[in-house]
Amino acid sequence: MRLWIFLAAVNGVLALAAGAYAAHGVSEPQNVMLLEQASRYQMVHALALFGVAWLADRWPGSPPVRLAGMLFLAGIVLFCGTLSLHAITGLYLRALPPVGGIAFMGGWVALAWAALRERS
Repeated sequence: MRLWIFLAAVNGVLALAAGAYAAHGVSEPQNVMLLEQASRYQMVHALALFGVAWLADRWPGSPPVRLAGMLFLAGIVLFCGTLSLHAITGLYLRALPPVGGIAFMGGWVALAWAALRERS
């Protein structure tokens, strides 16, 4: 549970920093839009990681809860990280954002699986 809370908090602060950088450190409108989108998705999934922490405490050792957390982290790195990298450096790794989006969706499916599988 502590690990998920730590990861949620780190991603929350990184999302906030990316949003602030988009507002104050980037001048090209397309790059501002990319950073804002990456920041928004990262913040939503940082909060989802808090949900994973709560469920990890409620259902200790649950494979679907652990899977959801790992998929949310993968989505943050692959989707948000790639968009941020592109906005800041111009480097664009075209194949990674869709994989990150699929990881996000898989995380939500894993949470649904946990809800159907686990007993309170």
